[in-house]
Amino acid sequence: MNRFLKSLKVGWKVVSLLFLTLAAFSYAMFQGGFVSWFLFYSFLPFAIYSFLLMIYPIRSFRVTRRINQDQFSVGQRLTGTITVKRSFPFPLFYLLVEDELTDKLKGVKRLEEPKKLFFPWFKKTVSFRYELLEIPRGEHHFRTIRLRTGDLFGLIEKEVKIEAQNYFLVYPSTVDLVYRSNQKQYEQGASSTLTKYWQDSTMAVGVREYQPGDKFAWIDWKATARRNSIMTKEFEQMQSHDVVIFLDRTDSSLFETTVSYAASLVQVIAKSGARVGFVSIGKQSRVFPLHSDDQHIRNLFYHLAIVDCDSQTSFASILEENRLNTEIKQAASIVVTSNLNLDLTRKLEFLSGQQRMFILYLVKGKHENLSNEESVLVERLAQRQIQLHIVKSQNYKEVINS
Repeated sequence: MNRFLKSLKVGWKVVSLLFLTLAAFSYAMFQGGFVSWFLFYSFLPFAIYSFLLMIYPIRSFRVTRRINQDQFSVGQRLTGTITVKRSFPFPLFYLLVEDELTDKLKGVKRLEEPKKLFFPWFKKTVSFRYELLEIPRGEHHFRTIRLRTGDLFGLIEKEVKIEAQNYFLVYPSTVDLVYRSNQKQYEQGASSTLTKYWQDSTMAVGVREYQPGDKFAWIDWKATARRNSIMTKEFEQMQSHDVVIFLDRTDSSLFETTVSYAASLVQVIAKSGARVGFVSIGKQSRVFPLHSDDQHIRNLFYHLAIVDCDSQTSFASILEENRLNTEIKQAASIVVTSNLNLDLTRKLEFLSGQQRMFILYLVKGKHENLSNEESVLVERLAQRQIQLHIVKSQNYKEVINS
């Protein structure tokens, strides 16, 4: 339908141009005299130009787009260069060149607009640059460039969209966290280590007096009866550097900050030499096994570049999904979320009772404080000795220990 209306519009303009030309000629023929013929001959070049422009093949123009790089991080600047070349120097009164941006890029701040009006006349080559500021995270495709030209009267207008494919990827922004395994700490604010020390409950090596936080199942009842004091079994300490990160992909206004912080954690864990896994459940779910090679880290960052907050599954249920293998369940687990609710708290309490270790990072807005409900849930997690840290702002300059 649109194509038919467009063809009808072009046909009407052609008919209008023919009518004006014939009207000027008829006026000169019947009226005679210098003035009438002067008007006809004055109008004739513009009419001929319009007819020639109508058949001039602007679709044959060679249009290229060049961008300054193929991979970016959030906040970096994209510089695009559009070049239009033509072989036949037909005089063009004007030429509008516009790079058609995707929906994600249309709202981006611009230092220079991605379109420009030229008055090329006989020039064979025209070119211009534009800059987009703070491009958003994601996988982006440039596909077409729009060209538009016309005659002096606006009767003949030609517009084409020429394919010019470009692809680039924008990774989430990260900050450098300093990992110190001997101190069990990250040096950026006050984030805790990801080194997991856990106890093998099948290898008891002795008994000791009960300490707050010891599990009920560790109590040695025989030793308690002999010594008339609560005694707990002491297990062989085992150490694991394996870490798995759970990313909350439920809808949230702080999702971009959540993704950026998860990327920072992946980066620092990989640099420490530890194996890192990743669990991301949404419309396109991915469970990355525990690895530490470069290709694995590249795959993780690619996923973090294209991931979206489209999960329809409760985040709490993801922590013990059947798709998670035993190796992942035995690794230290980091939960990165911006939504602390009762379901998630209960699930963490239940899983910690099964000797799974969790560290929770709660992402909040720069000037956002904990609600009353969240404060109560934080207290519950603290009683179960589940580490919780509040991440403030996207720059992570302030990480608050709970």
